[in-house]
Amino acid sequence: MSSATTAVRTPLNRQQILGFWAVYAGWVLDGMDSVIYALVMAPALHELLPKSGIVDSPANVGYAGSVLFALFLVGWGLSFLWGPIADRFGRTKAIAATIFVYAVFTFVAAFAQNVYQLGLFRLLAGIGVGGEWAMAGTYIAEAWPEDRRRMGAGYLQTGYYAGFFVAAALNYTIGATYGWRAMFLCGLAPVVVAVATLFKVKEPARWKAHEAEAKQAHPLREIFSKKYRKRTIVNAALLTVAIIGLWAGAVYEPAAITQLAKKAGMDAPTAAKMVSVGTAILSIGTILGCLCLPPLAERWGRKRTLAAYFAGMMVTIPLAFGWAFYLPNGLWPFMTVLFFMGFAGGSFAVFSMWLPEQYDTRVRATAFAFSTSVGRFVGAGVNFALGAAVLSMGTLGTPVALTAIAFGVGILIVPFAVETRGQVLPD
Repeated sequence: MSSATTAVRTPLNRQQILGFWAVYAGWVLDGMDSVIYALVMAPALHELLPKSGIVDSPANVGYAGSVLFALFLVGWGLSFLWGPIADRFGRTKAIAATIFVYAVFTFVAAFAQNVYQLGLFRLLAGIGVGGEWAMAGTYIAEAWPEDRRRMGAGYLQTGYYAGFFVAAALNYTIGATYGWRAMFLCGLAPVVVAVATLFKVKEPARWKAHEAEAKQAHPLREIFSKKYRKRTIVNAALLTVAIIGLWAGAVYEPAAITQLAKKAGMDAPTAAKMVSVGTAILSIGTILGCLCLPPLAERWGRKRTLAAYFAGMMVTIPLAFGWAFYLPNGLWPFMTVLFFMGFAGGSFAVFSMWLPEQYDTRVRATAFAFSTSVGRFVGAGVNFALGAAVLSMGTLGTPVALTAIAFGVGILIVPFAVETRGQVLPD
């Protein structure tokens, strides 16, 4: 019987608990910062487009929003650089640096005077936001006991979506009252977490044991060696599918709810509050999906569990954006589907437990960061294509609904992945 199935769990020591809450808080605030833009996109672009010499029309708002999302994803893609940094210099230092970068550039976005400045600040913030997941996931895998790290991955992943909930609450209060710039000002708060992480959290003993070896390694080259090449390519492909779904479903949800609320006769402040309610529903569903995933992955295996979650996304995205969005009174049907779409979006938790299980310590952070970053570059391209489709078709729902096709492709890729159920974290 493996240690993962024993009845008595290894107690966590003080440093493991402190480390978890530090990276969890960073992940919550990462989620908050990344979704702030989605929540304030419409009001921000309504103000900044005319200042940029661009007509403030629904089509231009949709197109500019997609381009800025794509730039943010390019920043996420560039975050693969944090992997080699973490492998060479340590997990906690890299975590603190990623938090600091995304906090500062979210904050300065409040002072953008045109869409070009806003795009630049979101690109730079994305470099920090994109690095947090790989760094935090690697830390939990290495710092927590073998019999608890799998569930720790599920707990950790809920943080990102708890950040959605925090952002929704801020938008419901501060955003609705003081406007979009005040929302970006809130983005400076994670700096406190960055400082605390740097000074209070120790490096995992597993990384310390391999520190000298890691400093001599060439991790980007090694993850494409004969040993790792296939799994690196497959992991990157699967994450590409998941990221397309995240940015199609979660990021376009606020704009869709805004349109549905206005169709229902609501004024702008009320529509903004409905966006917050919808984001909260999506977040609750995703948090539950993350918590349910580790036990399912232990029972079914990583591959079957991911395929099931992908199937959920393949069904719910068209239901939300292809069906409910076009109903005469589609607001509440859309909100209802959001919960189930959120649950299926908990698929990201499988990667937090699965990717660290596939690589040795000296290259683990690099492999995690690279696999997540490739999907973000492709996701950026998809967002450019979505923006063009929204502009061409004059509608938001159908182009987003079509992204569900990616999950069908993902289900076909899953069999090529490596199954690690029942295996211990490699040294």
